[in-house]
Amino acid sequence: MIVLNGGSSSGKSGLVRCLQAVLPDPWLAAAIDSLVEAMPPSLRGTEGGIGFTADGGVEVGPAFRELEAAWREGVAAMARAGARVLVDDVFLGGAETQEPWRKALAGLDVLWVGVRCESAVAEGRELARGDRVRGMAAAQAESVHRGVTYDLEVDTTRTESLDCARTIAARVR
Repeated sequence: MIVLNGGSSSGKSGLVRCLQAVLPDPWLAAAIDSLVEAMPPSLRGTEGGIGFTADGGVEVGPAFRELEAAWREGVAAMARAGARVLVDDVFLGGAETQEPWRKALAGLDVLWVGVRCESAVAEGRELARGDRVRGMAAAQAESVHRGVTYDLEVDTTRTESLDCARTIAARVR
């Protein structure tokens, strides 16, 4: 297992694709964005589900948390069944968000990776993407890392995703 944590537009998804290309064995991708997309429309923008504020904030309710916990356990089950898994997540609560992952992945070989990117660069990426609420990258750039313990950190501000992926892959071998 490799768990990548970083703010919106920090480069996690690109890193996942590069890791899949440079790692010698097949690795599955499990992204929090995919979970959000898989949720029924009734849980998007509602109190119980997940919503995005005009300033880039993310609000999650109990229905989202329940499905997120099931997803996390499902990802862990895939790893226990022998799949190599790359997790692309955003620890909105910093260390508090890492803890449920630690519990779900107990007993597994996990590489915890922090993906950093300067706020201004992440904001530029956010604008270029056009699929994010403005302000999300700035709001998350530092807060997602508060109190989180990593085995390795990479910074995509000025380093290409492929080079960061090679750094991570070197720790896996």
